[in-house]
Amino acid sequence: MTVHDGWQGRFYEDFVVGDVYRHPLGRTISEADNTWFTLLTMNTHPAHFDANYASKTPFGKILVNSGLTIAMLIGQSVSDISQRAIANLSLTNVQLTHPVFVGDTLYAESICTGKRESGSRPYAGLVNVHTRALNADGDECLSFDRTALIYKRSEAKTINAFPEAKSGPLELKNA
Repeated sequence: MTVHDGWQGRFYEDFVVGDVYRHPLGRTISEADNTWFTLLTMNTHPAHFDANYASKTPFGKILVNSGLTIAMLIGQSVSDISQRAIANLSLTNVQLTHPVFVGDTLYAESICTGKRESGSRPYAGLVNVHTRALNADGDECLSFDRTALIYKRSEAKTINAFPEAKSGPLELKNA
């Protein structure tokens, strides 16, 4: 029996400038997602939670809070871009290019735009990506540039948080 760890992301050496990563999970934004995020972040603009108010705006319906859209896009890209990151260093050139509404499903993809070894942290390198969100119709809704400090393979710290089962290892049982 072999135990396989789940996907744990790319190391610095795995990134190639020009490579595109289509992140595996799309996400449909619910009304609850938008309302909770808006209230949690104390955003008092009624276009995010008051349907009557929103119906009188040029969009005619509730807009998804752009902070939620940004956070979700970052989250969608973690498995491919920053799962092995020590830290995100910058998020720049944020462009909100198409409105996002409750019920929209967003997909994310990133392109590696640059990389270099860290001058102050020899165990890591800086990786630059440009990430964008597309709705199900293919409209680009959001984009940004991000720089993350990523461990080199030889220097990565392994944190094994998966617990050992008190009942022993998982095994096939004879039927």
